[in-house]
Amino acid sequence: MSREIRLDQVQVRDGFWTQMQNLVTDVVIPFQERVLNDKEEGVEKSHAIDNFRIAAGLAEGEFYGMVFQDSDVAKWLEGVAYSLVIKPDADLEARADAIIDIVAQAQQEDGYLNTYFTIKEPEHRWQNLLECHELYCAGHMMEAAAAYYEATGKDKLLHVMERMADHIISRFGNGDGKVKGIPGHQEVEIGLMRMYHVTGKPEYKAMARYFLEERGKDPDFFKEEAKKRDWEHFGMKPEDTKYNQSHATVYEQDEAVGHSVRAVYMYTAMADLAAEDGDEKLLEACRRLWNNMIQKKMYITGGIGATVVGESFSVPYELPNDTVYAETCASIGLVFFAKQMLKSEKRGTYADVMERALYNGIISGMQRDGKRFFYVNPLEVNPGTSGVAAGYEHVIPERPGWYACACCPPNLVRMVTSLGKYAWDEDEGTIWSHLFIGSEASFEKADIRVESSYPWEGCVIYHVAAKCEENFTLAIHIPSYIHHAQLVVKINGRTVVTDAAMKDGYLYLDRSWGSADEVTIEFEMPVRKVYANTKVREDVGCVAIMRGPVVYCFEGVDNGEDIQALFINKELYAQTATGTEGVLEGMTLLDISGKRLTYAGGDDLYCEQAPQTEPVTLRAIPYFAWGNRGLNQMRVWMHEER
Repeated sequence: MSREIRLDQVQVRDGFWTQMQNLVTDVVIPFQERVLNDKEEGVEKSHAIDNFRIAAGLAEGEFYGMVFQDSDVAKWLEGVAYSLVIKPDADLEARADAIIDIVAQAQQEDGYLNTYFTIKEPEHRWQNLLECHELYCAGHMMEAAAAYYEATGKDKLLHVMERMADHIISRFGNGDGKVKGIPGHQEVEIGLMRMYHVTGKPEYKAMARYFLEERGKDPDFFKEEAKKRDWEHFGMKPEDTKYNQSHATVYEQDEAVGHSVRAVYMYTAMADLAAEDGDEKLLEACRRLWNNMIQKKMYITGGIGATVVGESFSVPYELPNDTVYAETCASIGLVFFAKQMLKSEKRGTYADVMERALYNGIISGMQRDGKRFFYVNPLEVNPGTSGVAAGYEHVIPERPGWYACACCPPNLVRMVTSLGKYAWDEDEGTIWSHLFIGSEASFEKADIRVESSYPWEGCVIYHVAAKCEENFTLAIHIPSYIHHAQLVVKINGRTVVTDAAMKDGYLYLDRSWGSADEVTIEFEMPVRKVYANTKVREDVGCVAIMRGPVVYCFEGVDNGEDIQALFINKELYAQTATGTEGVLEGMTLLDISGKRLTYAGGDDLYCEQAPQTEPVTLRAIPYFAWGNRGLNQMRVWMHEER
């Protein structure tokens, strides 16, 4: 099993991602701080920090927001922790410390922490696990506490959440005086595992295992819980057990079903626990769920959760583009799951999917100015229909500034600021590079500096400075789209034959490394056509365009109206161009040969004369950058000439 990568081991120094991290540290975190404090004009009210002030007795007022409003503060604090490692900021740290002081004062004497029930319904604590998110909020604050301790060495929030974890352990379980229970929204399992990794306390890991293994033992648990209540909350149907994956035990589940974020959060904790305990049975369950999800239920962008109904996975191969859900949080959770699977087994599929989601379906959730965010990430929008017509209300064609349910914006913050942890792993004899991200990384056996022109160019250079004399292995993930004939690997200028060195998507370089060795990875990055399985009925006759890890899309601002009337030529001819201004500056853009259909019937709805075609050049931009140039159409999957 790989060791945990510490926050301070890796600093991202990358032409693509450093710019993204700077946007988050310099713009997004202060913006979200103002939102959480209700000091940002023109956006949805948050009140999240005031909820803590009221619960702490520091202010008067009523609870405001969703029942899980506390989690917005937790995720923001976690993002701040990672930000302080990237870019130390004494003022930001002091402000975060002040918020942590308020959180600590809001904690009850028995360790309980949740502003909704402290302020609004203290008599109903722990009575509605299905809907009320007490364990979910606790899990997110546990993650924040662990991250803040790792980043700053300050343990105040950690001690707060140790008390909350101990309170949970004292209440739930199989022992005398305890009650059976599982979270309605999985997350506390991740939080408990994070607390275990930081503190080493085995009871936190044991509690995570309890919540995972108890799930599905009694599929009627939430139904029975509802019968005991004399009060109602949201009216969620407790019999919908697949929605929160309580229909079967984690060992029996083999299909990704239900609410997609709940699912991947649960899978993440399962994979972490499987790696930590060497639990092959649990790992095999993770493999089954992973394979089902990525082979039958994942969008080309790394989006998951195809339907707005329950924000859920749909049936296999049901991947509509214009009514898609693909919540930003779900893609983030997919990366969490992939990284935990990599702890147990180094397989390229996990790194491939992690890369796909990072470069596409996650960062598409944020405007290029850092102040507007998508919850839903569609692959097709049509203004006038999207966000308006029945069944399309959720697919808004422009990013809003904030939401009543604002889970995605701070989740994106913590993902981007913690990126360095996802790029690397190490164990006793191997250093693993999972992503072609420029960075400076310090490991037990070597310091490694990576220069990367990815994702726009195919050149990555590893500068290795060994700290030991014995052999060790540098294992570099080679994305699956890179064909062997397109790959050139050199060590200190000499070409390496890679045939025998490749296994499961990783290039294994075992040697006695010197103090200034250099590994150069060079590969071609042609424009590629990608086709969906013909069982995906929405994409039959269509093609998507990729270059490197980047999925491309077509917007009306470049291609005129009625994008649905455009075809890509059967014989692909594409030229690259570099964006020179505005939000596309520095990005690789594509000019692709195609055709436009012209309808012969004028304003008539139907016509017996076939449409005429005319040659056109289509402009494609990276999918993650769409929606930054005004209201207009967008498509990923384009018709292909037959």
